[in-house]
Amino acid sequence: MKGRAVSWLRGHPRTVLFFFAVLLGWYAFSLPRPLFRPPYSLVLESQTGTLLGARIAKDGQWRFPVPEELPPSFTAALVEFEDRRFYRHPGIDPIGLGRALWQNLKAGRVVSGGSTLSMQVIRMSLGNPPRTVLRKIQELILATRLELSYSKQHILQLYAAHAPFGGNVVGLEAAAWRYFGKPPALLTWSESAMLAVLPNSPGLIHPGRNRAALAAKRDRLLERLCQAGYFSQADLQLFRQEPLPEAPRPLPQYAPHLLSRLQADGREGRITSTIDAVLQQQLTELAAHHQSVMRANQVHNLAVLVLDTETGETLAYIGNAPNAGQPHSEDVDIIPAPRSTGSILKPLLYAYSLQEGLILPSTLLLDIPTRLSGYQPENFHEDYDGAVSAERALARSLNVPMVRLLQDYGLEKFHLRLRQLGLGHIRYPARHYGLPLVLGGAEASLWELTGIYASMGRTLLHQYAHNGWYTPSDFRPAVFEPAPLPERPLQQEPAPMSAGAAWLAFEAMQHLERPGAEGQWEAFSSSRKIAWKTGTSFGFRDAWAIGASPRYTVGVWVGNADGEGRPGLVGVRAAAPLLFEVFNRLPAAEGWFPPPWDALHPVQACRQSGYAPSPHCPVDTAWAAAPLLKTGACPYHQVLHLERDSRLRAHAGCAPASMLIPEPWFLLPPAAAYFYQKRNPAYAPPPTWAPGCKDGQDDNMALIYPQHPARVKVPVDLDGQPSKVIFSAAHRFPGQTVYWHLDETYLGATTTFHSMELSPSPGHHLLTLVDEGGQTLQQPFFVLE
Repeated sequence: MKGRAVSWLRGHPRTVLFFFAVLLGWYAFSLPRPLFRPPYSLVLESQTGTLLGARIAKDGQWRFPVPEELPPSFTAALVEFEDRRFYRHPGIDPIGLGRALWQNLKAGRVVSGGSTLSMQVIRMSLGNPPRTVLRKIQELILATRLELSYSKQHILQLYAAHAPFGGNVVGLEAAAWRYFGKPPALLTWSESAMLAVLPNSPGLIHPGRNRAALAAKRDRLLERLCQAGYFSQADLQLFRQEPLPEAPRPLPQYAPHLLSRLQADGREGRITSTIDAVLQQQLTELAAHHQSVMRANQVHNLAVLVLDTETGETLAYIGNAPNAGQPHSEDVDIIPAPRSTGSILKPLLYAYSLQEGLILPSTLLLDIPTRLSGYQPENFHEDYDGAVSAERALARSLNVPMVRLLQDYGLEKFHLRLRQLGLGHIRYPARHYGLPLVLGGAEASLWELTGIYASMGRTLLHQYAHNGWYTPSDFRPAVFEPAPLPERPLQQEPAPMSAGAAWLAFEAMQHLERPGAEGQWEAFSSSRKIAWKTGTSFGFRDAWAIGASPRYTVGVWVGNADGEGRPGLVGVRAAAPLLFEVFNRLPAAEGWFPPPWDALHPVQACRQSGYAPSPHCPVDTAWAAAPLLKTGACPYHQVLHLERDSRLRAHAGCAPASMLIPEPWFLLPPAAAYFYQKRNPAYAPPPTWAPGCKDGQDDNMALIYPQHPARVKVPVDLDGQPSKVIFSAAHRFPGQTVYWHLDETYLGATTTFHSMELSPSPGHHLLTLVDEGGQTLQQPFFVLE
């Protein structure tokens, strides 16, 4: 029979070769690819590998991804306990199999499997099927195939990642955190020994059950490790004294909102972030303290975002106050949430106006009661400067000048610019937002806004390195994972903001008055420079503060997640103090952004008004973000003719030409002059006319309310009766008397402060004002029903 078989094999060599080829092919492709396919926990780590938090896997197991390396103590304990000849066999240990077979025959039942670590890895990869002879043969074959595909170290890593450690804990890393509250690298020999024996009997870990058996197994393994020379007898006695863990411990939750953001995006597995773990913990404690203070005003939520200005990488991500509590939406991540911007967009309008030559930092903007397209902006303190430089208007966050600037710049164009910068929550057309766009009429997120200010700083940092050219990728969203930048060629055109505009904006933003004790900060030469801006939304619902330095950009939001407004919830009081506390925790003394001389242009400008020069104004040289000014010639300088002796105004019709002296005069419009001279005592109104020299009407009066076109609505008191409307006017000369008339009926006179309460009936009316010099000002208006 044997001879016939041999003869048949010799007579059919092709069949034999085909048969062996099939076996070889099956063997080559017998190993599953990938070997394991379970869902893994979402694991978030810091830039240095510190665990920031984790989420349980989709199947309800704490199963961390395969680790890159194992601690030597656990590796030694595992091999000593499970497979002493692991490094010497090819996946199958004949000695171990023989011993197991003898023990099973002797006991009359299965008491030992003789499985190597490689065989156990195969068994786990197959889902731990029932033990049968065929399954054992399959494990033997696949174990040898496993050894051909993976290194011994990788096989140990696969085992450590997928072995059961009791309850819903799978894998060494999850077990180390759940039972000992530490990463595997910090495990002691006693802890490593306990975890090495646990997969063999995972039920022993349950608190209050079989703890003595678990301790005995651990101690026996420690004794074997001592005998193998891993540590001394004295160490052995100490290791035996270490207690077993009690109930499983919670995992670290240093960045819970970022972790939830990743989970919402469907992410799983191990994610190495750019977060600085130490800074994250420090700022979390700082945020908790600040929230405890704000809670007295029923303000419960806040968010802090810290970016590396150069890279845009996130260094700290506090999505909400850690002690707000569930009733106050502690789990809501504020950082990506759209909120009303308040005044935080003003620096962007300022920068773009500079970039297009519409203004200089010194250009005067009118700050007077204003009504544009039915909208009447008001300053926060309900006062006016009359005229204020653009730089000062930004530093003081004045609403009226910025709304007037937006009107001049163009609402549609500014809306487009904001979209180009990446404000994705501005989804409606520009007319939907109107002029309040720059005051908080739109929504943006802390993530978007902080990224924009970091991009402005990044553009400035790269100007010298790129010889004045621009990197298109400098303006980009922030990131919380390391990511390579796309290679894009340099370009001469700004993308999308010029370095000159960004630098001038940051220069203006340095001069905001810091809150609290920081108010005299300029007296300390060691204080760092920060370009910063606050914002407050309508109804006191959102308080913002964003600051940028060459190294860091910090964004802070304070408010209530449900949108409830609170009195006093303003950016400079609620958010700015936290902003500077955060900067105080960051490394200091990084200098300031270098001036981008290639993007700045020397231009001639009127010294007092910041407009292009006229023939009558003193001229200075100023640095501009645009090579040409579009301001037009200065409208505030006029030539007045004064009598040589009296210094009163005159003209050739009433005085000899030889007695007249032409003199340039800085002359604001009446309404602007009325407010301006209150804050600027040096402002000189024009001299009065010499006797007999007045020529025509002077422009000395202006109505503040109502302005043309005038449609007035009379308010109604609580009793349903019509109330009164305050009509007001301004006069260029303080102390002048103004006489009021309504529909040719004399109402009375006012001096210095020109306002009068009226209750006009519905319909058309004519208001007439006459001053002492006989100047008349008339304003028709219509009172609504």
